[in-house]
Amino acid sequence: MIRHTVVFTLKHDSGSSLEKSFLDAAGELAHIPHVEKFECLRQVSKKNTYSFGLSMEFSSTENYQSYNTHPDHITFVKTRWIPEVLEFMEIDFKPFIP
Repeated sequence: MIRHTVVFTLKHDSGSSLEKSFLDAAGELAHIPHVEKFECLRQVSKKNTYSFGLSMEFSSTENYQSYNTHPDHITFVKTRWIPEVLEFMEIDFKPFIP
């Protein structure tokens, strides 16, 4: 299992229609094959500067790679993510088994 997470801040004003449009478009990523447990999250902590998070799981490395190369994901990154995200951090986890 891989849990793919990304935290980010948008260039748009908080509560704006552009912010909503971006988050709605991000929500469509949940429909890409192999995406499980998709969540779009709003930051509530004052411990960092990121405003939002996306989290999803994949049952295998192959399924995660399939998502990364899926045309809908590539289009979202090119047409929405790159032009609209101010800063981000991506973190991908696998379960830790000592």
